[in-house]
Amino acid sequence: MNRLTISPLRPLIFSALLHLAIVLPLVAGLALALAETFQLPVGYALQALAAFAGLLLVLLPFLPQHQPLQRFGAANSVTLLRAGMAALAAGLIGRTDLPPGLAWTLAALAGIALILDGVDGWLARRGGWQSPFGARFDMEVDAVFILILAALVHQADKAGGWVLLSGALRYGFVALGYLLPWLRQPLPPRWRRQAACVIQTAVLALCLIPPLVPPWTTLLAAGALGLLALSFTVDTVWLARHAPPAE
Repeated sequence: MNRLTISPLRPLIFSALLHLAIVLPLVAGLALALAETFQLPVGYALQALAAFAGLLLVLLPFLPQHQPLQRFGAANSVTLLRAGMAALAAGLIGRTDLPPGLAWTLAALAGIALILDGVDGWLARRGGWQSPFGARFDMEVDAVFILILAALVHQADKAGGWVLLSGALRYGFVALGYLLPWLRQPLPPRWRRQAACVIQTAVLALCLIPPLVPPWTTLLAAGALGLLALSFTVDTVWLARHAPPAE
């Protein structure tokens, strides 16, 4: 990236780093607090912070899509906090021992993230901070959180490996778009998609709480996955019907 390309981005990059400087210590502090409270190994905090950094690095190339806005904005800051919450959950992947108290905490964390998911959209609309970057940031955090929760549900033996499709559907849809360009057409906004995402996240979080065990967790996860698959199917059919004619 040359100097002329970086120059217009400087105010936005500085603003983003300023918001990160506020959220990062909070995420790190929560990771250390969880590790101390539930006697988790030090590797938990390192894994959570690595997941947080990885998600931000993947999204960094899309930051220019926030222009012409030069401030990161409160809405993106809330989404950044949700990304940190997803990373706190990601730190538990690979650790089969999930104490009941930690399972409840994780479910509560997912519930707070769901509430904040509504807050960041409201802030963006109210403050005029809507942008393609903000929409992508929000969508990617939702998708990765679902994938992480699905992995934890499977890890806790609350559902079979098929539950990973809850998080993999979106990434499969994107990958298929490289083979079928008509899948990359913009979709009209629909509350159905947001509702399916909220239900999926809430159900997976609910499946983690100790009182719920198979077959109830299996049925709940399967029902939420069915709704999500139906939403993807409806979008795919719409895109197929509106595909541009082949040359």
